[in-house]
Amino acid sequence: MNKFLNYIFIALIATTFNSCGPYNFTGTGKIDAKTFQVNYFQNNAELIEPGIERTFTLELQDIVQNQTNLNLVTTGGDLMYDGEIVEYRITPMSATADQRASQNRLTVSVMVRFSNKNKESDDFEKRFSFFYDYDGNTQLVGSKLTEALDVIFERITQDIFNESLAKW
Repeated sequence: MNKFLNYIFIALIATTFNSCGPYNFTGTGKIDAKTFQVNYFQNNAELIEPGIERTFTLELQDIVQNQTNLNLVTTGGDLMYDGEIVEYRITPMSATADQRASQNRLTVSVMVRFSNKNKESDDFEKRFSFFYDYDGNTQLVGSKLTEALDVIFERITQDIFNESLAKW
């Protein structure tokens, strides 16, 4: 019995000290950088919604600042995010009997170029996209537009963060 308990104790010790490397609650692991920069994301979509490029740029800066200990810089960052908003589109998703949209979808897509000065194998250029469905009788203005963009930008910025730093 004593031998059995020794084996269990050794197994517990081995699994306790054997891990997948450094980890934190954001899932980033060790980041080989001290600074990052987010260049202004121009709105190059066919349908222009004023101000979304500024909002998106700030939200991407915020997520990296809030989930890492990297310092935001305006030039020369170890990590650099660059790109543009390439799609802002409203599409009817379903129709009523009188040929009116009963549900619409706002889709926003962003092309992102990420570069890591210290580890060029992490560099990528990728399109990120998400959508927000809303009632066809609702105008997408004011607080409703803000709500839609909050949902979309939260998802896109989290996807960008995961792709560039979390490696999920």
